[in-house]
This record gives sequence, C-alpha cells and structure tokens, in this order.
Amino acid sequence: MKSLLDKTSNMSVFEELESEVRSYCRSFPIVFTQANNYMLRDTDGKEYIDFFAGAGALNYGHNNPKLKRKLVDYIMNDGITHSLDMATSAKAEFLKRFNEVILKPRGLNYKVMFPGPTGTNSVESALKLARKVKGRETIMSFTNAFHGMTLGSLAITGNRFKRHGAGVPLYHSVFVPFDKYYGDKVDTIEHVERVLDDGGSGVSLPAAMILETVQGEGGINVADYEWLRKLSYICKRRGIILIVDDIQAGCGRTGTFFSFEKAGIEPDIVCLSKSISGYGLPMAITLLKPELDIWEPGEHNGTFRGNNMAFITAAEALSYWENDELCRHVERHGETVRLFLEDLIKTYPNMKGEVRGRGLMQGIAFGIEGLATKVCKTAFEQGLIMETAGVNREVAKVMPPLTIDREGLEHGLNILAYSVKAWSKDFN
Repeated sequence: MKSLLDKTSNMSVFEELESEVRSYCRSFPIVFTQANNYMLRDTDGKEYIDFFAGAGALNYGHNNPKLKRKLVDYIMNDGITHSLDMATSAKAEFLKRFNEVILKPRGLNYKVMFPGPTGTNSVESALKLARKVKGRETIMSFTNAFHGMTLGSLAITGNRFKRHGAGVPLYHSVFVPFDKYYGDKVDTIEHVERVLDDGGSGVSLPAAMILETVQGEGGINVADYEWLRKLSYICKRRGIILIVDDIQAGCGRTGTFFSFEKAGIEPDIVCLSKSISGYGLPMAITLLKPELDIWEPGEHNGTFRGNNMAFITAAEALSYWENDELCRHVERHGETVRLFLEDLIKTYPNMKGEVRGRGLMQGIAFGIEGLATKVCKTAFEQGLIMETAGVNREVAKVMPPLTIDREGLEHGLNILAYSVKAWSKDFN
C-alpha cells in the first residue's frame, strides 16, 4: 500500500498520464484515499465534508455499511458479476423490490428497461423509444437543460460549451423556455403552447418533451408544481410523450423518491441513474409505460447493462424507502439549508445572491461573475467539497449525501459562510 501511495500522493501522475479532458480533479487537486458517509480523506489524512456526493451518485453516502455488507457477501459467495441482460437472481431481486417498494405504493405502472449503465444511455434509450413509438423525429427540450454527453443527449442539452464538444451538427431538437426563464412574471407555458399550435412557428409536432424538474447542471432551476402539471396536460392533449430526466434530482434528492411526485404528474418515461445503485456503482434504468414497450429484442442493448453488483446494492438501498423516515430527514435538512442560505444572502446583500433549489439540491446563484468559483475554491481549502453549476458557473451547489447528520451539515454550512465572508471585500 505504501508504494502505491508514494506514487499517487501528488498530482503529477495524472498530469503526465491522464487526458486533458479531466475536470473535477482540477477543482479538487489532491489524491483521495478513503471515504465514509459524508467524509472524504486524502493521502495526508486531512478530512473533507462532501457537499458534492458524486454529482448526486452517492445519495446514501460513501461506503454505506448496509449496502457494503450485502455487496461483500455477494462477492464472497461467487455471485454473478457480469451477465449482459441474462436472467440472474440479483436482477430478479432488484425488479421485485423496486416494484413493491417504489412503484406499487405510488400507483405507478412502469416496465423497467436496463440500458447501458450511465445516465446519458438512459436518456438515449428514452429518445429512441419515443421516436419509434410516435414515428416523429423532433424532441422538445428546455433552456439550460443538461441530459448527457453522447450525441443524442447533447442535442437536447442547452449548454453551448458542452454542445460545441460534439464536433458535428446536432439535429432534431427544439428548445423552449424553462419555468421562470424570463422571470417570475412570464408564464413560459403560454410560449410552449403557442409554438406547438402555431402553424407558422417552424416547429413540427415533437415525439416527446424531456425535462428535469430541477435543473442541476443548468443552475439549480426549479420548475413549480403547477407549471409541471400544465406541461403534462399539454403533452397528453397533443399526443406528446413526456420524459422526465430524474437522473440527478431523483432517488430522494428533492425529498420524495421521484422529484415529480408532489406535482401529481405521471410521466410516460422516466430516466434514472446516478444514485439508483445506491453505492456509486454504474447503473441506469429507463421506466416506460407498458403500452410504449414496443422494442424488438436487442434493439437497444449494451455489454454492461447487467451490472449485478449494482443490482445488489440498489435492492438494499430501497430499504430507505420502506417508510417515510428518509423523506422527512431530507425535508428537515433541506429547510435548514434554505434558511441558512437565505440568511447568508441577507448578511451580504452586495453579492447579489439568490437561493435556488429543493430538498438537498440547493445552492446560491451569485450575481458577481466568478464569485461562485472563488467561494468553492476557498471552501475546498477549508475542508469542504462543493461544485459550481450554471452556464457561467455562477451557482455554488449544496448537495451532500442524504444520510448526512445535523452536525456534518452545519459544519459544512459554516465553512461555506466562512468562504463567502473571505471574499466579501470584493463585493462590499
């Protein structure tokens, strides 16, 4: 172990051998060695509170002991690791648990599809199926959306920088304004309806609309429940498939398992990844209404869609949803975060801050260019890991594991407050 640490205790190996495309390690330029729940440790033993949670892939914390125990037992008993889409006991257990714990109590009837084990693959499968079912090419997406880095997902992603990385034209998508894109006084639903119904808009009837109810990478933009209900009605009335990308906002991040539950809508297709495995293991599922399941066998496949170790931890993670304890925990902590952030922007009004988000997916949008990046950098130096979001990286995100305790949450928030204060001379 010592020789390994000697080789990786600084960043030179990554700078010399890893591609320039690396990203997060530039924001957090140290070598991590251990993690537990909401705490990370580096090669020097320094501890960091995690307000990043693997970009939402670690809702149940690092090395969750319940999940780890199940995983280790499965491996030690020579359980199947790789199986493509063959039938295994691990997959069967996950399917049964997901149906009994998540779908049935919510009155939802979905078939479960296993695409490749990434969020963007779940989105790609949803787009392909919607086009196949409707026989139409266009997908309607929303300003500031982020749906993944493969070509189909990039075509419906709003970020100009990320779209440019495609290197080719991105077709068959049209963008309309997200809720409050023009401010609180403009109802963008009217714009959506006008574009759809006006024969002169230049927009053909889409096969599907896809959206995040809380736009994560796009800046923690939250859609009101009433806006979501109106959008759902628009889709039903016009025969448009409604796809909710719940990859980051789902699995309890906003309080309820699905982020759209309190809106009372029932999407035709739901994309899940990130925390669906519960342990940070690669896994994705696409939920689709049974009448949409017109796939031919093998029409969308992938070598690693049978990640049985992820099925094991995913099935165990569902134990957190057998009652409403975690939901209430997230709501309480979410209220703590909101009050803390609101107090922070009142304390420093000249930073022109705006609190955004829901549950444990919140943040401050700073009205001063570059301030969010500076705050997150100082926070990291003080032992707090946070990332920025938004097209101009203007939002500092607060997104800890859902399992964080009050002490850890308050400690992290206090570091955030210190980091804002450290830069207050720049905006006072």
